[in-house]
Amino acid sequence: MLSHNEQAFSEHFGPLKRPTPGVKRDLAYRPTLLGTNFGASTTHYLATLAATDILKAGGNAIDAGVAAGLVLGIVESHITCFSGVAPMLIYRASDKSFHTIDGLGVWPASASCEYFTSRGHKNIPPGILQTITPGAPAAWIRALADFGTLSFGEVASAAIQIAKQGFPVTAQLANALERKANAEFKSDPELMRVFFPNGRAMVPGDIFRQEDMGNTLQYLADHEAANAKRGRVEALHAVKQEFYTGDLGKKIVEFHQEQGGLLTREDMAGYEVTVEPPLSQTYGNIDVLTCGPWCQGPMLLQVLNIIKQSGRSNFQHNSAEYVHFVAEAFKLVAEDRELYYGDPKFTDVPLDRLLSTAHARELLEKIEAGRARILDQFPGATDAETRNAVPGGRTFDTSYACVVDAEGNAISCTPSDGVLRNAPMIPGTGLIISARGLQSRVDPAHPSSVQPRKRPRLTPNPAMIVKDDEYVMPFGTPGADYQVQAMLQVLLNIQGFGMELQEAIEAPRFFSCSFPDSFSPHAYYPGVLQLESGFEQDVYVELANRGHKVQPWPESVWPQAGVCVVKRDVRTGLVSAGADCRKVSYAIVS
Repeated sequence: MLSHNEQAFSEHFGPLKRPTPGVKRDLAYRPTLLGTNFGASTTHYLATLAATDILKAGGNAIDAGVAAGLVLGIVESHITCFSGVAPMLIYRASDKSFHTIDGLGVWPASASCEYFTSRGHKNIPPGILQTITPGAPAAWIRALADFGTLSFGEVASAAIQIAKQGFPVTAQLANALERKANAEFKSDPELMRVFFPNGRAMVPGDIFRQEDMGNTLQYLADHEAANAKRGRVEALHAVKQEFYTGDLGKKIVEFHQEQGGLLTREDMAGYEVTVEPPLSQTYGNIDVLTCGPWCQGPMLLQVLNIIKQSGRSNFQHNSAEYVHFVAEAFKLVAEDRELYYGDPKFTDVPLDRLLSTAHARELLEKIEAGRARILDQFPGATDAETRNAVPGGRTFDTSYACVVDAEGNAISCTPSDGVLRNAPMIPGTGLIISARGLQSRVDPAHPSSVQPRKRPRLTPNPAMIVKDDEYVMPFGTPGADYQVQAMLQVLLNIQGFGMELQEAIEAPRFFSCSFPDSFSPHAYYPGVLQLESGFEQDVYVELANRGHKVQPWPESVWPQAGVCVVKRDVRTGLVSAGADCRKVSYAIVS
């Protein structure tokens, strides 16, 4: 006889079917790739190919990572763009140093909570008012100038060629654009011209050309070449100046002013990326590195600290007990994110306490083995936030790239922003200005509130795993609020369950939605826990018995996360790499 929850499960999902032991879910499994020279893994195969071409031509990992990021801005322009954001974490092998570049723009000087609330906005509205200063161009240039070896023109060559000659549309891109074929999207003639050529939605296999974006990149490369006599670094700086204060920068500002935006010439001229050391947390015999609280990266460190303080090492992989514990730990850390995370230049983020052993133990004591923690009112939440029963159909996503070269240099970067953010395109340039303002709040008490020249709290959060004198492993993923959870599970699959990289990536995942969404209007789904296919059905039942609102990942929705990993063994030179087959991600090693 079925229990109450088994009966509910049966009515919602169909009859219970006990799984055959050892049978995995229906996926096209790939091997972990092995090499002895270098490795690259990105969320699009053309970006991975561009990275490896740069490495073969003599560039280092940072040159290759920038090349991949620029290509992603073309082939995945629905979720990333050259004028968006590009946070990255870099390892320089020569001095064993780690550096983060935020690649995150700031609010214009005239932006404020009062500006939005006085105009009747309870959240950041879509369109021109959500845009901030572009951060990615300055980040790419800074990475090349400080850590690379090649010119902008050299690393941009693949992106320019692909933009002008075109590339085949993937099913993922076609699906995303089809979902955006609504009145709001169609109201922008420039977006329709570029993304709906011939007045129709593209289908897989169509050749997609972005000549305007190709011309913009070529224009910047030509500007660099004209300044080549000043030296490589000075020529790179000339590219940055041209984008932010030259003729191209003027076009960006003029468009904003014509459309009622807030961006000014002073905002553009005053923008600089922030370069700083990463945060780190020891977990077992490894160190995990992330960017700061201007993104959600520290969440990964906090959850790992809770697991470490629990002393648990005997979980069965993807058992109800394991899923419950990890999901509950993540929900507690999500409370911290909403209460404390923000731009530390404007917000007092108590990182020492949040990353401390004492705080991890405090959170650990709140986890109940038999009951899910569900908050009707989430700390930091506002009345403006929605509460929906079933999350799904989210279009916010991003891209990712990681590279390790033969010398051991490494880069982990998560470029983002694109047409799905409902931001306008500047005519004739191919540029969609960063819409990251959608992640800010109009509540001045919130740590990620709008303030002049303040960074919105970012979801993209590239990371690395390091074991002293043994290996370096950049990893990351797209996926908005799902990112940290996917990265955490892959890390635990490798470190805790001894899986190979590709096996760790492809294992079924679970995602808690029990906290406010980072994107406006910050939807909140109390208690919801989504599971991909591949979990035993008694796990669903047991999780429901513990109070989770268990839902299968919607089959109609593309997977949000696509983890990519490259690992280089310092002692042997062995390079291994994996890429998530949930996306069009691919890895290449040599």
